[in-house]
Amino acid sequence: MQIEIVRGDITRQEVDAIVNAANSSLLGGGGVDGAIHRAGGPEILEECRRLRATTLPDGLPTGHAVATGAGRLPARWVIHTVGPVWSRREDRTPLLESAYRESLRVAAELGAESVAFPAVSAGVYGWPMDDAARVAVRTAQATGGVPLVRFVLFSDDALAAFEHAAAGSGQRDEG
Repeated sequence: MQIEIVRGDITRQEVDAIVNAANSSLLGGGGVDGAIHRAGGPEILEECRRLRATTLPDGLPTGHAVATGAGRLPARWVIHTVGPVWSRREDRTPLLESAYRESLRVAAELGAESVAFPAVSAGVYGWPMDDAARVAVRTAQATGGVPLVRFVLFSDDALAAFEHAAAGSGQRDEG
């Protein structure tokens, strides 16, 4: 597996699948979730509504992942995952690992050769960026299943955290 770490806009990535840091409702929101829904158009929301009406009436549980088409995005699929809200009192690392692992499992099941991730849980969910990067890189390496995993980061600080995490793990490729 190749890991790439880039600064950029996840909605412009030319990969088979992009991962949406969604909320459990799957009906759009802020941050990455809102950007993906806006750029992808109403087709994504329509598919999410169908999922809620059928297989996911209570929403997508934290740490799980589900795919939809990508609407107007350059990708073929959007893989929606719900990361945990960070807590000082409770270690929710297994849920964050699961969000990455399940997203990669869904991507592999779809036959995706490439997948782009944001920094799941590191935005409004408050996960400290250095730890989010470490969990993301380590989990992607341990899971495999997709030949190319690209982490697409929104700031210089996030980029540096992911580069540091990849360097500490012995694997670093820049895109």
